[in-house]
Amino acid sequence: MTREQSLRGGAALMVLGTLTFLVYAVVFLFRAFSSSGFEIGVATLNGVTAQQLDAINPAIMAYIMHLHVAIAGFIAATAIAAGGLAWYGVCRGYWWAWITAVVAPVVGLAVALPLHWMGHFNYDWVSHLGPIYVGTIIYVVGALVALIGLRQAAPAAAQARA
Repeated sequence: MTREQSLRGGAALMVLGTLTFLVYAVVFLFRAFSSSGFEIGVATLNGVTAQQLDAINPAIMAYIMHLHVAIAGFIAATAIAAGGLAWYGVCRGYWWAWITAVVAPVVGLAVALPLHWMGHFNYDWVSHLGPIYVGTIIYVVGALVALIGLRQAAPAAAQARA
């Protein structure tokens, strides 16, 4: 595989991974305004429904919705930024773009994912985290393919332009 093929193929896979994140963010946003009131894969909070929480104090569900909208925005923003970096920077062989495109989602996932495994509430992990895991796997494979291209020497003319 040539350097250009590796960079283009890796960047394309990275963009595909970010599209998965973006779709998840859009679904997450719509779920925030739906009657369920909880995230994808979360039917109740250990048996307590959104309607029961709303009956206790309507501000609780309003606050949860506020957080979900904000999270959806941050997931979408990270997906757009990482996808843009991959397509316009990694594809051209820029190390700074690859490093930034890898670090940004890693930070988000490193902060968000561990709490999911603490047992604070019950959820269906396949629907709740499955799409993120699929997108992450695609993204990581793309980043590794692009890394192969980045590690190959650039043609002399391209090195002079960089």
